Amino acid sequence: MTSARGRRNASVPDLVERARKGEARAVARLISLVEDASPLLREVMAGLAPYTGHAQIVGVTGSPGVGKSTSTSALVTALRAAGKRVGVLAVDPSSPFSGGALLGDRVRMQDHATDRDVYIRSMASRGHLGGLAWSTPQALRVLDAAGCDVVLVETVGVGQSEVEIAGLADTTLVLLAPGMGDGIQAAKAGILEIGDIYVVNKADRDGADQVRRDLRNMIALAERDDEAWKPPIVQTVAHTGQGVDEVVEKIDAHRAWMESSGELDRRRVRRARDEIEAIAVTALRERWGDVHARTELDELAEQVAAGESDPYRASDSLLDTYTD
Repeated sequence: MTSARGRRNASVPDLVERARKGEARAVARLISLVEDASPLLREVMAGLAPYTGHAQIVGVTGSPGVGKSTSTSALVTALRAAGKRVGVLAVDPSSPFSGGALLGDRVRMQDHATDRDVYIRSMASRGHLGGLAWSTPQALRVLDAAGCDVVLVETVGVGQSEVEIAGLADTTLVLLAPGMGDGIQAAKAGILEIGDIYVVNKADRDGADQVRRDLRNMIALAERDDEAWKPPIVQTVAHTGQGVDEVVEKIDAHRAWMESSGELDRRRVRRARDEIEAIAVTALRERWGDVHARTELDELAEQVAAGESDPYRASDSLLDTYTD
């Protein structure tokens, strides 16, 4: 058996190979390298690239209190019953002290903790407005390459910026619940623009049918092409599993529609483009943000503030400095 020290010092190709075989410790180590922005990250991404593109990424979003964690756990149960290998990334609020996730990976999904074909990982949002850590796309690549058929991304639920999940997922589930003003909030947040499937959870409570009617009316008002996907509305009681199988059916139906329409490829190219842009912008910010030295950005900012330059000319000058 390989020693603990040997495992910690394992090479990236070895970690990738072990992760592809489903070894949880190797998957955990690779995601840790991602979260820590390790110098090995470029090698990790290069090693994973040939084995990605298989998993379906499903975003689970909604306001706090609608039952996202319970629904995610119920979805894992249903997907496992269908023989799917499942990954879960739960993006949690960050600890102000350590930057780590306040909620543990095993706390909310104890039923799946011992299942070798379920991998659950909490990631800290680290203050990112959309609730998604900047490293989430890379972590998804790890789980994809590790053989997950479906990866569920459960977000913290922080209001309007939750629309960011739509840029990350192949299929976005928007959860609502009765008694929370969700119909009105959905319209305010523009959340009707991002949902592929709407789930009215806690459907055993009064008002669930009204939430469904309100959703149906608002969806009907949206302008959609005849060939466009028509978002279904499913009522569930996640803590009992009621309606969850229907949600899985709709996820499969949406995947089939995306493949036949070409939307899946379009979404994934757009996602890759956003990821490339985010990495490039982060690299530039690191060059600008050296706190130990006066930077070109500081000088240009002073010129703009003094009226000696304008922000567009300053931006051009900054780009010229770092792209020559």
